[in-house]
Amino acid sequence: MSKFTAHPADDIAIATIRALAADVVGKANSGHPGAPMGMAPVAHVLFTRFFNANPKNSKWFNRDRFVLSNGHACALQYILLHLLGYKLSMDDLKQFRQIDSLTPGHPEAGHTDGIEVTTGPLGQGFANGVGLAIAQAHLGATFNKDGFDLINNYTYVFTGDGCLMEGVASEAASLAGHLQLGNLIAIYDDNHISIDGDTAVAFTEDVEKRFQAYGWQTLHVDNGDSDLEAIYNAIVEARKEKNKPTLIRLRTTIGFGSKQQGTHGVHGSPLKPDDIQALKSKFGLPAEQSFYVPKETYDAYHEVAARGAKLEAAWNDLLASYAQKYPTEHAELTRRIAGKLPDGWEKSLPVYKPSDAAQASRKLSELVLTAIVPKLPELIGGSADLTGSNLTRTKTMIDFQPESTGLGSYKGTYIRFGVREHGMGAIANGLHAYGGIIPFVATFLNFVSYAAGAVRLSALSGHQVLWIATHDSIGLGEDGPTHQPIETAAHFRAMPNLDFWRPADGNETSAAYYSALTRKHTPSILSLSRQNLPNLEGSTIERALKGGYVVYEVEGEDLTFVSTGSEVSIVLEAAQKLKAEGIKARVVSLPCWSIFDLQPAEYKLSVLRSGAPILAVEALSTVGWQKYSHEAYGLTGWGASGPYKKVYEKFGLTGPNIAEVGKKVVDFYKKKGGEVVSPLVRAIESIGGNHL
Repeated sequence: MSKFTAHPADDIAIATIRALAADVVGKANSGHPGAPMGMAPVAHVLFTRFFNANPKNSKWFNRDRFVLSNGHACALQYILLHLLGYKLSMDDLKQFRQIDSLTPGHPEAGHTDGIEVTTGPLGQGFANGVGLAIAQAHLGATFNKDGFDLINNYTYVFTGDGCLMEGVASEAASLAGHLQLGNLIAIYDDNHISIDGDTAVAFTEDVEKRFQAYGWQTLHVDNGDSDLEAIYNAIVEARKEKNKPTLIRLRTTIGFGSKQQGTHGVHGSPLKPDDIQALKSKFGLPAEQSFYVPKETYDAYHEVAARGAKLEAAWNDLLASYAQKYPTEHAELTRRIAGKLPDGWEKSLPVYKPSDAAQASRKLSELVLTAIVPKLPELIGGSADLTGSNLTRTKTMIDFQPESTGLGSYKGTYIRFGVREHGMGAIANGLHAYGGIIPFVATFLNFVSYAAGAVRLSALSGHQVLWIATHDSIGLGEDGPTHQPIETAAHFRAMPNLDFWRPADGNETSAAYYSALTRKHTPSILSLSRQNLPNLEGSTIERALKGGYVVYEVEGEDLTFVSTGSEVSIVLEAAQKLKAEGIKARVVSLPCWSIFDLQPAEYKLSVLRSGAPILAVEALSTVGWQKYSHEAYGLTGWGASGPYKKVYEKFGLTGPNIAEVGKKVVDFYKKKGGEVVSPLVRAIESIGGNHL
């Protein structure tokens, strides 16, 4: 690129951003003005000199991606979006942090035009950026041709001290270095301030040397407050490096221009009115005027927007030419950009009958992947160093690796995440945010808890991420309580907009995949067994897709069992033992609570009906089952180490014992007397609302 050239509006535009940051936070009387004021110069240089995007079409596919990992600084991002002409008005800025506004307290993807990913929990955005960069590298390698550099955008990440203290960022940075992601540029706001004060109290490492050890290029700018040329030159150098991600350490003064600049007092509190007035006077802006934007500032940013519109128009022309020369690839690329699955892909899902051999649901998952991966090239993912246990790499997959390693290529669809569960989950969110990709990730169910922060942001943001979570109960056996999930399902079932599937057999496993792949704005966790599970009488993909169904029906029942996963076959055995004693028991399989909850009330009440007590049985914590059952039998403490059948016996999770428990429930409710009403019949259906 050419050398830095000053623009007449540079100084006034940066002053405008700083003053607006003070006004936005001041009017709300809530927020973080310091980082936006400190990072105004780098934001201005990045967006006016380098950033390729079209504010009139925030979803242009080859746009550069911007991530504000230090999401508390979102006043900066909202101001930039407004100046550039995204769908964010001055009135929206004035509604910062107010109910139902487009400017919430931290950036939310899908809520505010121009926001790529939801950030705020520190380090998550940094890892999302790695996912965005992987997505570009993969799709570029897959679809670009000589003369058709269709997918070549950069991902820029603003990050702060807090982000770089978080482990999730370290995990992602380590993998990004290994993967040689030269399309990723992170700009580190090194302002030496966190909430507790100077970072000297807790964060004194040499960040540049750490990132060099990860395999990153590191650059630094000593005066990020005003040296625009140095900022410009650092970004130019970062863009030249094609085989390493780059970290630019930018030394800034938090709250630059205010009376509290350089202190933690300006980090998370509004400036006082007299300070805001003095700030504006210092920068040559009207002291008494709030939310003031000079014409020169608007003009400078409208020039950027016009450039972006021209870039998209040229790209659209290139895409049209690509369609003429490569019609097959064009059809595939545009299908994936549109998020449309190939016609008839679901016909490849395995279907089972009761006479088919019993298999672990993790093996059933592998069979699904083997069948659908050739049909769904957008499925990209991997495991956290548990490939042989999760059974997630099919024979047709190639590893996603730099070709220089000899281990694969960027065209590959299988990612070796290493032992980095949290980073893996956050990277997957970035993969989905990019578009054209449906990410899957895998580990033991217990270790999805390591990644809970990323899973939560998947659900909040509507990222369609598939978690393949094997070894899902005490049924994993010998590894013992450290690896046996007890509370994990309860946690994730309680999470809004998350489908937690625990299939009992082959058809339910196929149904779980169908649901996960068609629920475009909901992440799914597939909770899968290590031990073999028999294929059930009465199970079908169609029935399982209702989230719950009657797997064994009787009329005039004394008891209904409801269960999931590996325990469904146990309660079926118990029902047969009770039948031999003249006690009638129905059996319901409830593989996915959230999907069942979406069904019509009439259907739900036909499955979990009134008239007899309902007993839930699961080799997990019983928390949450009160919504669907009168009684619940499960684990109230930790598991145990030993052969899995012995562990099940220890905790009474056997057909004979569950039959005895069932008899106690029947006897109790008969003695109690009165009508037994389904737990689904309630005065209050729900509290609160759906965020999405």
